[in-house]
Amino acid sequence: QVQLVESGGGLVQAGGSLRLACVASVRTFSIYVMAWFRQAPGKEREFVAAVNWSGDSTYYGDSVKGRFTLSREKSKNTVYLQLNSLEPEDTAIYYCAARSRTAGAYEFWGQGTQVTVSS
Repeated sequence: QVQLVESGGGLVQAGGSLRLACVASVRTFSIYVMAWFRQAPGKEREFVAAVNWSGDSTYYGDSVKGRFTLSREKSKNTVYLQLNSLEPEDTAIYYCAARSRTAGAYEFWGQGTQVTVSS
């Protein structure tokens, strides 16, 4: 019912910035939460940020340390993740995810976009 496509990843030096985007293609489905996760090679997938689609509540994982900002553009079914003050530790594949109001877990996932931060 939902297809998620991420974009905006790339190679950046430490201290630089990137802006990721996730576009949702929705069919007979109401998004309740859209979120970002990331996973580095050999490491567990980590929560990054989430936004309540109907409201305006945002949530951030401790690891981003206030450096990332999540925003949404409902008219385009798009959520953005602004990555600032990037560090090599932020290197990972960043995934967009979405779930409905009644789901117990995120139901839909994108294919991910690679973020690589060099020192």
